[in-house]
Amino acid sequence: MTRRAGLIGAAAAAVLLAVAAVVFAAGWWGSAELDEERSFVVPNGSTLTAVAGKLEEEGVISDADAFLLRAKIFGGSDPIKAGEFLLPAGASPATILDTFQHGEVIRRFVTIPEGLPSIMLWERLMAEPLLTGQIPVPEEGSVLPESYDFERGETRAAVLARMQKAMKDTLAELWPKRAPDIAVSTPREAVILASIVEKETGVPRERRMVAGLYSNRVKQGMMLQADPTIIYPITKGKPLGRRIRQSEIQAVNDYNTYSMVGLPKGPITNPGRASIAAVLNPAKTEALYMVADGTGGHVFASTLQEHNANVAKWFAIRRARGEM
Repeated sequence: MTRRAGLIGAAAAAVLLAVAAVVFAAGWWGSAELDEERSFVVPNGSTLTAVAGKLEEEGVISDADAFLLRAKIFGGSDPIKAGEFLLPAGASPATILDTFQHGEVIRRFVTIPEGLPSIMLWERLMAEPLLTGQIPVPEEGSVLPESYDFERGETRAAVLARMQKAMKDTLAELWPKRAPDIAVSTPREAVILASIVEKETGVPRERRMVAGLYSNRVKQGMMLQADPTIIYPITKGKPLGRRIRQSEIQAVNDYNTYSMVGLPKGPITNPGRASIAAVLNPAKTEALYMVADGTGGHVFASTLQEHNANVAKWFAIRRARGEM
């Protein structure tokens, strides 16, 4: 071989190497196999090798070994995170690795409405397919109704613990701000009374007024006579689905405020922040009675005579509607 031919061969080899390097690099920054965006789960404790194999198995990349080699040469050294990630359509291997290293884990939400009793809260958490593990029915009144985020595969126990911590934190914040001479003497009593307020009105503007009414009854040693306290021992807070029977009104137990003076022995639901705040700062009122007004709210009275007149009006509304 002549020196000229050798030079030509070396130049050709260099060109081929350069082309190969470009192709190799393009395989890192070019589009992967994703035609549309999709979620991908990196299990806890996964190595990059294991994740590369999972990416190949799920059709996200075509070659796990090539992905790992390119990641070693071109990728950053930051560790990958566990969790569920959203990979965009056309994502390159470089984008995929960067997502696992620095991207945000997909957060999902479970909402606990104000006044949801613990048995129904438990059913909601147990029915969430993206959570794992078992939990007992939480203590009534221990959870703050709110929307909570979670990750796919997170334990129900961890989510429930955040819900209960939120209630403890709320009580710790609101209790020192309570008005003087309120009807409750402990945070637990505040939750108990707030649970009754929560069940007795769904109208936000009425909460402080309802709290004031029941606070007056507690202070005067009157029976609270709150219908939801009759229902709680029967259904654990679920809807009764029928009218309350006379025998249930007369039942003697630790919850029925038609047969006892003072607060029931525990909450009858999980009250929201607004109802707790209402109990700790109730409206200044002389009201001792209330009855539905036909519009979803209530009309209040400070005397039995006035209350009876309001009840007569409510009965007339119901008769006109064909409910009686």
